Parts: sequence; structure tokens; C-alpha cells
Amino acid sequence: MRAAQKARWAKIKGTAPAAKPAQKPQKRKMSAQGLANIRAGVAKRMAAQGKALAAKPVKKARKKISAAGRAALAAAAKARWAKAKKAGKSRL
Repeated sequence: MRAAQKARWAKIKGTAPAAKPAQKPQKRKMSAQGLANIRAGVAKRMAAQGKALAAKPVKKARKKISAAGRAALAAAAKARWAKAKKAGKSRL
């Protein structure tokens, strides 16, 4: 950012910028062995605490509601709103 700002000011003032901006250093990548070591350590600590470590979190299946169940819920909601409206409440 500093180099870009200097370049902008140099352009405004009409002078040449001092040098090219330095390139960002590349991010380090962890080796597969390093990642395996970390996971093994975590599993070992969890086992010491008596907790099991799942390999991958399993997504729970969403429960589906039947059309009749959905209709019953809609009817109950309409009844509640009608009762509230009759009582003069804008909120339940």
C-alpha cells in the first residue's frame, strides 16, 4: 500500500517513483505429513479426554413434513393470527 501511495504522489508531483513495489512473499503450504501429524495429535488428546474424534462430520438429514402436516400448521397459524387480530394486537 505504501509503495502504491508513493507512486500516486510521485505522479501528482511529477517526479519519478523511487523503486518498484516489492512482491508479496508466497504463503507457506503445509505438507500432507505435517497435517497428518497435527490430526494425529488432536486425536490423541481427545482420546486422553475420553472423547471420540469423528473422521468427518455427518450432515443430518432434514425431516420432511407431509402436506397434511403443513396444512395443519398453516391452519393453526391462521387461527392464532385471527385471534390476535380480534383482540386488537399487532404482535402475538
